[in-house]
Amino acid sequence: MTTSAQLLQGPTRRLGDRVVGPGHPVYITGEIGINHNGELANAFALIDQAAAAGCDAVKFQKRTPEICTPRDQWDIERDTPWGRMTYIDYRHRVEFDADDYRQIDEHARARGIAWFASPWDVEAVDFLEQFDVPAHKVASASLTDDELLRRLRATGRTIILSTGMSTPKQIRHAVEVLGSENIVMCHATSTYPAKPTELNLRMIHTLQSEFPNVPIGYSGHETGLQTTLAAVALGAVFVERHITLDRAMWGSDQSASVEPPGLQRLVRDVRIITESLGDGVKKIYDGELAAMKKLRRVQDSSEPQLASTGS
Repeated sequence: MTTSAQLLQGPTRRLGDRVVGPGHPVYITGEIGINHNGELANAFALIDQAAAAGCDAVKFQKRTPEICTPRDQWDIERDTPWGRMTYIDYRHRVEFDADDYRQIDEHARARGIAWFASPWDVEAVDFLEQFDVPAHKVASASLTDDELLRRLRATGRTIILSTGMSTPKQIRHAVEVLGSENIVMCHATSTYPAKPTELNLRMIHTLQSEFPNVPIGYSGHETGLQTTLAAVALGAVFVERHITLDRAMWGSDQSASVEPPGLQRLVRDVRIITESLGDGVKKIYDGELAAMKKLRRVQDSSEPQLASTGS
């Protein structure tokens, strides 16, 4: 049986200047994804909200549209906030270029918050490598892309691996390709939004048991905050939630995202829960001594005593 003290001495990884793992503050990431809708002003506002809430990082998604969009979908037209356009044109519309990311990098540094991204293809990895990001993220949908995983491993950076829509066999294979020494693994359910009955938070313990040398986190796509807080109580050392300026904004991920007031509460409560978990070693706290002296009828000579206030 694994004890609390052993869990506090578990595996750690570095994300920039931060250590992630048991016994360290939970690393909280606000997943911007494509909720910026291709507008730098939205990206800056989301970075500001995440920094104000106390998040450690924000995360984007980076795709090369011609690689990530199936060829038979390129010319399908769809309605967008910018008018009717083909799907490939839409995919380009919501991508930021190198100059945009340079501005994002500058803005995040000014706000004292890290940023990184989920690259969806090898070219996107090469693109992100021009920036000093603390990590790369493997989206759940990319877990079976061995070519991408090999390229990510070659960067030498910490890799955060989400495990939604994946079988145990697929997860084990991804770990073999990436190597276990430099990854953080996140339990996830890839439904947007995810139902509480499909979250299966006890998978956090399952992953901790199966991968004892890997820090285990949680990437949530549910509505509400309670279940993410429960994941922290179950031992998640890394937490990611989609964030938005307004859940009514256009975009497929907005409804499963957390608005600024909710993000403030989430970060606050994660910090409180982390402090409250303790080390699992029973002790009598100084704050209990007065109550013990007043309420305990039968005193034990081995118990600590309240200090005398006499002169």
